[in-house]
Amino acid sequence: MLSPDQIKPELSGLKDALAELGSALDIGTLSARLEAISADSERQDFWEDHEAASKLLKEKKSIETKLSGFEELQAEFEDLETIVEMAEEEGDGSLDEEVFQAYSKYTQRFDAMKIANLLDGEHDSANAIVQVHAGAGGTDAQDWAEMLVRMYMRWAESKNYKVKLWEIQSADEAGIKGATFTVEGENVYGYLKTEKGIHRLVRISPFNSQGKRQTSFASVDVMPEIDDEVTVDIAPEDLRIDTYRSSGAGGQHVNKTDSAVRITHIPTSIVVTCQNERSQHQNKEVAMRILKSKLLELAEQEQKDSLAELAGDYSQIAWGNQIRSYVFHPYSLVKDHRTDAENGNVQAVMDGDLDLFINERLKQRPPA
Repeated sequence: MLSPDQIKPELSGLKDALAELGSALDIGTLSARLEAISADSERQDFWEDHEAASKLLKEKKSIETKLSGFEELQAEFEDLETIVEMAEEEGDGSLDEEVFQAYSKYTQRFDAMKIANLLDGEHDSANAIVQVHAGAGGTDAQDWAEMLVRMYMRWAESKNYKVKLWEIQSADEAGIKGATFTVEGENVYGYLKTEKGIHRLVRISPFNSQGKRQTSFASVDVMPEIDDEVTVDIAPEDLRIDTYRSSGAGGQHVNKTDSAVRITHIPTSIVVTCQNERSQHQNKEVAMRILKSKLLELAEQEQKDSLAELAGDYSQIAWGNQIRSYVFHPYSLVKDHRTDAENGNVQAVMDGDLDLFINERLKQRPPA
């Protein structure tokens, strides 16, 4: 634990870093833009163009989040300076723990806002469509895919993000073959895009009667949920649309009608499915939204004629392609192979503690 005497020299650097962050955020421009949007929103004809109005209000909320976050950082820095001075005056160590806690809290919040400022890519502010698929490893891989879905849902829950599960393919023995869900919130795609790739699990298999160690794999694909205003041309003759009965739990309606929808984009062989909505029409609408996001992502790849590019850096969900390893046995460690970030508390990671890995990856990459 750092003492107040050790923390005090750090304050000057933190103050300079706070000023640099304010310059990077361009607080003056943001404030002026917020005033302009607020003035526009008070016009009587503001809601005549509902789509444009909604877009402006979304921008307004994003600016307000940045400005309030920066103001809170400024206030907390002043509080930190005050408590360090008080600890110096007391000189008996009674405030050491409080000073350290205040310093730790401040540096964590500062780092989080600095990371958020890196998210300036075209789609970083969008919601994220996440697809998880079991790979090599049989039943263990299917169980692993389900564990990953839970991990991301716990992460989203910790951030107060909203999750919508669109489709899940249950496996015969345990776990799932795959799942598709959307995470909604500020900058979700900017954060979750770092999770795209192969995730490797090493553990004593609960499905092996001999108690042997098993290595299994699952893939995570992440796409931005595109706005309705983004146009993606899809020729009707390029689509094959199949309906079928939902395979998972969901009540009488889901299980007894052919409400689930599978859409195949013939030119690219992309297949998307949705089964968790109550009607075939709703499932088709969601599946088309996911397909458009996939096609948009494909169009933005440097090599647009390569289907492998769509799936990120993993043509095979198996050994040698993993971005991260989760080792439960013979030791406890989660390691990201791109950044070398490590966390020895595997259970915490499985409960959604992903910030270390996400932040280190964002620091490593220049803004998109």
